[in-house]
Amino acid sequence: MVTLEDPVDIGGLTVPNRLYRAPLLECAGNGPDAVDTLIDDLEPAAESGVGLICQGATIVRGEGGCAAPGMTRVHDPDFVARLSRLTDRIHDHGSRIVLQLEHGGLRSMETWHAAYRDDNPGLEQLAVSEPPWQLRALDRLGFLEYDPHVLTTAEVYDLAADFGRAAARAVEAGYDGIHLAGANMGIVQQFCSPFYNRRDDEFGGSPEARLEFLAVVHDEIRERAGDVPLLTKVPAETPAPPAPIVRRKLSLRDGVEIARRLERIGYDAVVPVQTSVVWDMSIVRGEYPARAWDNEALREEYDAAFGGPTRRRLVALANRIQSFQYDFEPAWNEAFCRRVREQVSIPVLAEGGIRKRRQMDRLLGDSSGDRNGASDVDPACDMVGMARPFYAEPRLGARLLEGGSETENPRVLCESCNNCTVPQVTGAPGICRTPAVLRERGELERMGAYERPES
Repeated sequence: MVTLEDPVDIGGLTVPNRLYRAPLLECAGNGPDAVDTLIDDLEPAAESGVGLICQGATIVRGEGGCAAPGMTRVHDPDFVARLSRLTDRIHDHGSRIVLQLEHGGLRSMETWHAAYRDDNPGLEQLAVSEPPWQLRALDRLGFLEYDPHVLTTAEVYDLAADFGRAAARAVEAGYDGIHLAGANMGIVQQFCSPFYNRRDDEFGGSPEARLEFLAVVHDEIRERAGDVPLLTKVPAETPAPPAPIVRRKLSLRDGVEIARRLERIGYDAVVPVQTSVVWDMSIVRGEYPARAWDNEALREEYDAAFGGPTRRRLVALANRIQSFQYDFEPAWNEAFCRRVREQVSIPVLAEGGIRKRRQMDRLLGDSSGDRNGASDVDPACDMVGMARPFYAEPRLGARLLEGGSETENPRVLCESCNNCTVPQVTGAPGICRTPAVLRERGELERMGAYERPES
């Protein structure tokens, strides 16, 4: 029987247990305090015993490509070398750390952030193809602004090389592996998706050709960074609007086939994720973040980001509607993960709505409800991860791993209220802002719940 405490191998890397901190927005930027900010954000999870730390999306180029303010860039060798202080701290606790690489493409701030566009009028929006009619309609209605530069074939190869160069710098700085942001509407998903990708060169047309960018990125990373463990998210666009609004999208079956092909290409692990074709609450399912939208201290910054009070109100309204469409669902990627795991022999990582220890046990193959019981179901995954709960409890691992909790089925404190996510459009740090959760965390801290038994 596999348990959460058992080690797992990813591309030759031994991870000490099967709990991971999924990628989050750290909003650390690249300033003089960036490394210290990342240490403050990521080290607590390692201290609490989490086996694998996934540093959130970092941008492979020196300009453009950020989906939100404050994202860290990894184009500068001198800056990346300083990140060895972070990797050393993670390794001191026996944990492993991988770096997620990203470019936002049409999801970038060049498209949606009004003040950023005004400050950077010469910055191009990079696109896989001309935007589909649905996005052009939003442009005509004034919700978004599209004036994209469609990547030439040579420029696609250049972008893939930037991923390889960033990976090489990361390995030099002590990162144990590379994690590609293959979903959440970034440029990797845009290459994979028939909604975005209508190219007629070797990077578009057939499902196999739409994966060619990931194949070239793989080869660039292998050539420049060596045989480093390489993970990627795998998208299925099942939450996207139904036909006739969106006819061309990735089904669950398509997502499973992508995972199979990525294994053949040489990827070492996959993270199946159901995500829309646009940036919405499909990846942060839960409640409407009323507290965040009502924050008067951030209202002026919201207006700057969205282009004024009217647009701010429209975005908030869309957020409210989506909170009904994407209400919280426990382990919402489970079925997708299970189908992928049946078809691949590489590790499958599950995240999205995982909130209880017993739920983790079941995903790993034990449905008995007893940590010491026999496994009686096929596992859905090989590792389980969480993102927003680490905003609420930075040392969450101590409560979930064996011997670290006073209950048999500990549940994370995160209420999926999303009050942590909306302020990030202003560059605000990713922290829990819900008083009831913070009070309960304080009580657990006083009880010693976040202290590991061996310490």
